[in-house]
Amino acid sequence: MSDNQVSVTCDLLGFDNALFPVGDLDESVGFYERAGFPVTHRLDEAGLAILKVGPETPGVLLRVEDGIGRRPPPWPTPRVWLEVPDARAKARSLAAAGIPVLAEPHSVATGWTVEIADPWGNVVGFTDYSKRPELGRA
Repeated sequence: MSDNQVSVTCDLLGFDNALFPVGDLDESVGFYERAGFPVTHRLDEAGLAILKVGPETPGVLLRVEDGIGRRPPPWPTPRVWLEVPDARAKARSLAAAGIPVLAEPHSVATGWTVEIADPWGNVVGFTDYSKRPELGRA
């Protein structure tokens, strides 16, 4: 670090929520429910839905944004990867639910990963730790 840079420290305690802008609340909730995300709260008047991710309280927030249109994948966007027990099995369940994957599951250092994109271009990955189970959630 150079002499003119200031270091700011803070304790990061963990993931809170990921917010995805969407164009239609009903359609986005349906998409994510088919992908395996239970809805924990829905506030139609505010254009919000909160989806559960595992046993933790944080989740995925869907928020209607005026004027947002559909974006075909792949769209240059941040990606959120979520841990699953078996990414290849998740890919099969997504296909059975009519949700196309961006590419076939691919091998990564810790296991396998597969990604999907919602109609507005938000990308969610599902990854497992089959090659390094000691690093995953038990």
